Amino acid sequence: MGETYTLITGASSGFGRSIAQKLAPSRRLILTGRNAEKLEAVRKTLVTPERHLLWVRDLSTVDRLGEELASFLTGKDIRVEHFIHSAGFTGIQFARAVEMAFVIRVFNVNVFSAMEIIRPLTQKKVNQGTLRSITFISSIATRVGASGYFVYAASKGAVNSMSLSLAVELAPAVRVNAVLPGIIETQMTQEYFTNADFMAFYPLGFGRPEDVADAVEFLSSDRARWITGQEIVVDGGRSVFSPVPSEISAKQAELISKTTDHGCRGQTRS
Repeated sequence: MGETYTLITGASSGFGRSIAQKLAPSRRLILTGRNAEKLEAVRKTLVTPERHLLWVRDLSTVDRLGEELASFLTGKDIRVEHFIHSAGFTGIQFARAVEMAFVIRVFNVNVFSAMEIIRPLTQKKVNQGTLRSITFISSIATRVGASGYFVYAASKGAVNSMSLSLAVELAPAVRVNAVLPGIIETQMTQEYFTNADFMAFYPLGFGRPEDVADAVEFLSSDRARWITGQEIVVDGGRSVFSPVPSEISAKQAELISKTTDHGCRGQTRS
C-alpha cells in the first residue's frame, strides 16, 4: 500500500491555506485548488514542501471529478486518510433576481464537488479502506439568517445534513463532522474590524483563520476518536448572542442583515 495523505480542497487561500500550514508538520498533504501558481506558493510556505502534492482542479464543474481523483491517486499509488473540504463559493443574490447559474456554481463548489470526491475515497478499489475522517467547512449562515445569502445558506445546510447522514453510513471506520465558522479576519473583511457596532455582536471579537484550523486539526486527529456527526461552531459567540431590541441601533440592524460569516460579496475559497 502507498503512502497516506490528507486531502484539502480550497488550499490556495483562506481557511484551506491555514489548515494546510497547521497540518503540514505532521502529515503529507494533497493541496487542491484551481490555480496552480497559488497552490505552489502555499506549498513553499509549508514544512518540508517536497513531501506535499498538488492536485489542480476547478471545483465549479464536477463532471468526471471523481474519476479524475481516482486516476490521480492510483497513478501515484497513494491513499487518502483524511478529507477536509474547505473550498467554498458565496455571493449575494436576492430571491427576486436569483440566477440559476449562480445557484449551480454555489452548489457545485460547496456540495456536489464534495460528494464526487467522497465517492472514490470510500471505494475499496481506489482508496483501500484508508479513509478515517471527513471534515467539512460549513458556516454559521446555517444558524443566523442574512438577507441575500439564502443560496449560500442552503448549500451549507446541505453540507450539514450530508455530514449527519455520512456519519451514520460510514461508521465506525470513518468519522464525519462539520466546522461552522463565524466572521474571520481576512483582507476582504477589514472594514468590519474597525466597526464598533458590528464588533458588538461578537462577544469574543472576530476570529482568525488559525482558529478554524485548530478545530479541523482536532477533528481529524485521534483525539476526536469518539466524535462524529457533530457541527462544531467556531464563531466567537456570534450565533448565541441575542441583544434586546432596545440595544440594536439602525446601523447595527443593517449590518446584521448584510453579513454572515465573512461579510463579502462574491468570494471563492479555492
